Amino acid sequence: MPTENSTDATDEATVQPKRDRLELMVAIMLGLVSIGIAYASFQAALYDSQMAAAYQRGTALSAEAESLYLEGNQQYVRDAEVWNRLTELVVATESADPVTAANAQTAYDLLMFQAVSEDMSAAIDWSNAQNEADPETYYSPLDSEEYQAALFGGYADTKAEAERVVAEGNEHNSLSDRLTLYTVLMSVSLFLLGIASVVRQYRVQVLLAVSGAVIFAISVVLTAFVPFVGL
Repeated sequence: MPTENSTDATDEATVQPKRDRLELMVAIMLGLVSIGIAYASFQAALYDSQMAAAYQRGTALSAEAESLYLEGNQQYVRDAEVWNRLTELVVATESADPVTAANAQTAYDLLMFQAVSEDMSAAIDWSNAQNEADPETYYSPLDSEEYQAALFGGYADTKAEAERVVAEGNEHNSLSDRLTLYTVLMSVSLFLLGIASVVRQYRVQVLLAVSGAVIFAISVVLTAFVPFVGL
């Protein structure tokens, strides 16, 4: 009649091959998880680097855009002052006094030559054409879309580029955060597999190994959806 010790020895002999195979699989999984953690961490670091570069470039572009806006606004203020003066001289050229009218015309021509830019001159031509076509509405050259684009187009384009670059940096930051989360999940998987490699109870080993493998598999799938970024 078999004794209790002999039965335990038989059970141990039956379980031992399974335990050996499980420990081999756990060892392989530990290596794979370590590689996964290294990959995800490295990719997260690269995304952090790209995020920092994007934010730096976006800041520089924003500063450049503000400089362009200030430059355009200063020109706009000067042109507005010139236009007000030109308007006064036009009124003066219609004076009943020939001398006053002649002096006003001379001042007008001189101011047009010295102080009116090509963009403002084109805007004045546009204003004159619009006012002739629609006498009931006054069209100021300062309202010309082409004139506004000439002054502030560079600002608008640079500002839009700055916003695009910053948005790109935000995307890199988001991807880096996601990879960091997946690294944490892989670390949990590594912990579970490490415990499974030292636990002696076979069922507990299986439970820990399966849990670690499932978490790692989920992490790998999620990591695969993050675009690869090279050096």
